Amino acid sequence: MTIAVDFDGTIVEHEYPKIGKPIPFALDVLKKLQQDEHHKLIMWTMREGKLLQEAIDYCENNGLTFYAYNKNYPDEEFQKGDPRKLGADVYIDDRNIGGLPDWGIIYKIIKSGSNTIPDYDFMLDSDRPAVKKNWLIQLGEALDKQSGKRY
Repeated sequence: MTIAVDFDGTIVEHEYPKIGKPIPFALDVLKKLQQDEHHKLIMWTMREGKLLQEAIDYCENNGLTFYAYNKNYPDEEFQKGDPRKLGADVYIDDRNIGGLPDWGIIYKIIKSGSNTIPDYDFMLDSDRPAVKKNWLIQLGEALDKQSGKRY
C-alpha cells in the first residue's frame, strides 16, 4: 500500500516554518508500517526547497527515510505549475475532517487493510453489537459517549 504522510501537524507539532516537537509515536508507527508491514511511504507536505530538506533531514536523523517526497516516485519530474497530486492508497494528514486520529488507531486502520476501524469495542457501548463503521463516525460516538450523549 502507498501511504502519503503530511509532516507539520502530523509527524511534528505545528511550528511552521520551524520544526515542531515530535508527535508521540508518529515516527515509531511510520517505521513499523514501512519495515514490518512493507508499505511505501511518501512525504506529502507543503514544504519545498530548504524547508523540505529540513523535514527530510529530521526524519532521516530519526531513522525514517521516505520512498519519495512530494511526488509519486523519486525520479518524477515536475514542471512549474504542474499539480502535485499523489497516487496514494491512504493519506495521513492532520487536516482530515475530524483531525488526526491517535497513531495507534492509524496503525490499526492501515494494518486492517481498510479505511474503517473493525471490531474496536472500546469505541462503542459494550452492550451494542460491533458494527463496521467509518472510523470518524466511531470516533464521534466515542467522544459523545465520554460527554454522556447517547444514541
